[in-house]
Amino acid sequence: MCSILLAGLRGEASIAELCRREGIAEGLYYSWSKEFLEAGKRRLAGDTAREASSGEVKDLRHEMGALKEVVADLTLENRLLKKA
Repeated sequence: MCSILLAGLRGEASIAELCRREGIAEGLYYSWSKEFLEAGKRRLAGDTAREASSGEVKDLRHEMGALKEVVADLTLENRLLKKA
């Protein structure tokens, strides 16, 4: 998708020719183009939120669990050192 959009934005060929070559409808190209440009506009405005994939969520949950264990260990170690 991105390579098709970039080719269209660069003007390497007409949109009609590009769509014929890639086997997609022009309406689909323009729909992708609109989504792409809107996402760019949001990003430039500072909106960095996006949907996380399930793999990313799983990795982040695992990392969070590991970090919680480290915090618990350090908290316990700190309490023991204060008592000593």
